[in-house]
Amino acid sequence: MSRRSILAATLAVTAALALSACSTSATPASSAAAGGEDLGLVKAGTLTVATEGTYRPFSYHDESGKLVGFDVEIAEAVAKKLGLKVSFQETQWDAIFAGLDAGRFDLIANQVSINAEREAKYLFSEPYTVSPGVIIVKDTDDSISSFDDLKGKTTAQSLTSNWYELAQDHGAKVEAVEGWAQAVSLLEQGRVDATINDKLTYLDYVNTKGSTGLKIAAETDDPAKSAFALTKKKTALVDAIDDALTELRADGTLTTISKKYFGTDVTQ
Repeated sequence: MSRRSILAATLAVTAALALSACSTSATPASSAAAGGEDLGLVKAGTLTVATEGTYRPFSYHDESGKLVGFDVEIAEAVAKKLGLKVSFQETQWDAIFAGLDAGRFDLIANQVSINAEREAKYLFSEPYTVSPGVIIVKDTDDSISSFDDLKGKTTAQSLTSNWYELAQDHGAKVEAVEGWAQAVSLLEQGRVDATINDKLTYLDYVNTKGSTGLKIAAETDDPAKSAFALTKKKTALVDAIDDALTELRADGTLTTISKKYFGTDVTQ
């Protein structure tokens, strides 16, 4: 029996226990949800998901105030595959892992990058976002086609980003900026030759603005991968999520959501 089948069966049992609890005080609510806890569920039938809600285009509020975004839709699609309702808990990034540790939610869906330090403490689903670093230049500039070509060129980078170090390592002169908006403005004005950033940031910019007069000149060989983060004890739930992601990838749902927000498939 697959993990998802086990999950569905457990939820059915949990629901039956919950109905029994309505007719007798002998079974407390916490006992009724015990089966769900084994699969990493805080509430039977509900997947509780932490996200910032201020991180466009991944998790933000639209003009009507509704919580939307790439990560939000991926989480909703997974919950639907698992036959679960989804409840989003908006949490600031600085507190999001502490909330996960405390059991306030089942998982984090907020472009959490997989790295060795986090893998030592948390479980991760299969990645649903794959994004390399990219060099962005004007679309008329053919002088940069690799990271080695940055030597002697001027790039615009935030001094606190890893892109700053990457630019310096390849011999670029770095113009310090506060972030992407300032970097891309300097590039469009011709005041710098290039900027390095995450590919998703560039794709969102193009998808939002349309014609930009910019292009990707080169990509890193080691793309960052983002996934759902869970505590170590929720192995059954992460297996079920992986099954759901596999189906969503196969039926084209992940690609459809990705193209909506980025104009291309960034899920694999």
